[in-house]
Amino acid sequence: MSAFAFLTALFSAVTSADPPATQEQVLKISAKRFEYSPSVIKVKVNTPVVLELTTLDRVHGFAIPELKLEAQIKPGEVTRVRFVPEKTGTFAFHCNIFCGSGHEDMTGELVVTD
Repeated sequence: MSAFAFLTALFSAVTSADPPATQEQVLKISAKRFEYSPSVIKVKVNTPVVLELTTLDRVHGFAIPELKLEAQIKPGEVTRVRFVPEKTGTFAFHCNIFCGSGHEDMTGELVVTD
C-alpha cells in the first residue's frame, strides 16, 4: 500500500468515526437544615446531568415535581440523581421530607438553558 493510500484510508476512518458521547454534567449539592447549597443550579438542555446530593445533618428530601424527580438524602451517603433536561426553563425544587420548623423555606431553582 502506498503512503498516499494509507493516509487516505486513515483520514477516512478518522472522519467517519462517531462523535464522542456528551459528557455528564456532575453537580454537587449539599443539604442542611433548612437550605441547599447551591440553591440555584444551572444546566444545559439535552445534556446529561448527575446531581450528587449529600446532607450535613439529617435525612432530607429533594424533589423537582415538574420534572418528576425525587430522592431521599441520607447522612454519610451520596445520593445520585441522573436525568437529561429536555426543555428550557426554571424549575423549583424543595425538601419533601419534613425536617423541622423552617422546612417550608428549604427550596431552590434548577435553571435549564440552551
